[in-house]
Amino acid sequence: MFHTHTPPEYLTSDAITGNVVHCFSTRYGGVSTGHLSSLNLGVHRGDDWNNVYENYRRLGAAVGFTPEQTVFTHQTHTDIVSRVGAEDRGWGLFREVEPERDGIYTDEAGVALVCFSADCTPILLHDPVRHAVAAVHAGWRGTALGIAARCVEAMTRDFGTDPADLQAAIGPCIGPCCFETGPEVRAAMLDALGEEAERFIRPALRSCHSERSEESVPPSQEKYYPDLKRLNALWLRRAGVTTVDVSKDCTRCQPQRFWSHRVTGQARGSLAAVIMLRP
Repeated sequence: MFHTHTPPEYLTSDAITGNVVHCFSTRYGGVSTGHLSSLNLGVHRGDDWNNVYENYRRLGAAVGFTPEQTVFTHQTHTDIVSRVGAEDRGWGLFREVEPERDGIYTDEAGVALVCFSADCTPILLHDPVRHAVAAVHAGWRGTALGIAARCVEAMTRDFGTDPADLQAAIGPCIGPCCFETGPEVRAAMLDALGEEAERFIRPALRSCHSERSEESVPPSQEKYYPDLKRLNALWLRRAGVTTVDVSKDCTRCQPQRFWSHRVTGQARGSLAAVIMLRP
């Protein structure tokens, strides 16, 4: 179950417990202005850097981390995951992140992992046995590539993580109510996950008043509504993760509360999901 905290407003999951802090941000409680109002956490959205820093300071003070402890992803819709540590703190907020990586993980305390979203799926992982955490960004391409499972595999390889010990939280993203796609997204999910993925991809319903029959619609024009949260949960469960908490919030349905690329395009800020082992 997810819970709301304020101020600033952020969400946490009951699934993630132990000596760790985490959050999924919303738009509320920052100092940014205009179309970035108010808790913009992206450094490449056209915001004043001092506003972004203050937003991190406010969120971190509430959650339990500092801006100086953060390490950012460099998101390009891949399945690349990268191990980071204390020496990487400041990458993103204070200096540019160079290597591409849509997921980051660590077993070092005091390293606040940050991934971003504005309709894509943020995923946080915690291993309370081996004391390790991860933050993952999964757009539809990353979901099809199985980035959540790739991160579990990396933690298993590097830290000896037993996937059954992992605690996973999948945060707010665009839901199957709003994520209209073409047939290429459905095909990518079926290629990656097989027929089981079909359970989490709803075909568009056509009006009973339509003059065209179901058969008359060209396959290239078919529309589908994938459930990115459940598809990523499927990847995690196949990787051996048994504790997976899934947010019910859709970013597209609540653009006043969450940034949604589908609603405002590039005229938006960025949400962040953050996780850190306590020092």
